[in-house]
Amino acid sequence: MASNGNNVAKAKYESKMPPFYYKPTFLDCQLLREQWIRAKYERKEFIHSEKQEPYSAGYREGFLWKRGRDNGQFLSRKFVLSEREGALKYFNKNDAKEPKAIMKIEHLNATFQPAKIGNPHGLQITYLKDNSTRNIFVYHEDGKEIVDWFNAIRAARFHYLQVAFPGASDVDLVPKLSRNYLKEGYMEKTGPKQTEGFKKRWFTMDDRRLMYFKDPLDAFARGEVFIGSKENSYKVLEGLPPSTQGNHWQHGITIVTPDRKFLFACETEDDQLEWITTFQKVISRPMLPQEYAVEAHFKHKP
Repeated sequence: MASNGNNVAKAKYESKMPPFYYKPTFLDCQLLREQWIRAKYERKEFIHSEKQEPYSAGYREGFLWKRGRDNGQFLSRKFVLSEREGALKYFNKNDAKEPKAIMKIEHLNATFQPAKIGNPHGLQITYLKDNSTRNIFVYHEDGKEIVDWFNAIRAARFHYLQVAFPGASDVDLVPKLSRNYLKEGYMEKTGPKQTEGFKKRWFTMDDRRLMYFKDPLDAFARGEVFIGSKENSYKVLEGLPPSTQGNHWQHGITIVTPDRKFLFACETEDDQLEWITTFQKVISRPMLPQEYAVEAHFKHKP
């Protein structure tokens, strides 16, 4: 750094960095930051492109520890990522002919969640099953291995999107490769009649999907709410309607959609402010054409 300066060093050590490779910021977990430094300076992966094969070959297989859906135990499972097949699959037995799950690259997301999973290498993978979000939680003892899996998923998404949107630039596609959640945490909620008692649930704001779970590590959400834009009559209000009863927490939020109101309560004023700020950011963003199709599906959910 002292002899070359930052720009010269960057030009050298990032000269062959693939556009899909995730470059962490100070907000990212320790693992991503450490592996970025090791990849760049120790392994010199972005000088020697042949060292990028583990995540850029278009095919990857190996074993990850996966959390059981019902018992919470982590068991070793074989995973196969194939760009040619357009899917990530995992198998319950090494010699199984049929995969336990097929996750289409089109709907795949991966985000590191060390605190939630209780492991510094914990990765949450989500995909759509029957248009509902399904979570799986995995880790690998080796930090390089799990970060290579993460970047292999991003590479597969990148190549899928290049085909799906042939005119798009790398700058347009890279933000779509993986998403960190806008916010997560506990709130209380009540049902559609707003006469039932409030129940404490774990909420995840993933782009325009607000999902709620009984437990943060549940495989499936108990419910999902689509949050559109202000132009489409969505809004967020501080507080609850005057007649509301049954909430233990006092800091209310009302989300108004074209169809109904959703009532939530937060434990603290700080939580309430953070959630309102998050919802307002989503609502102030105009909807994309493909998001109207997602909204229509939510309206017709049984």
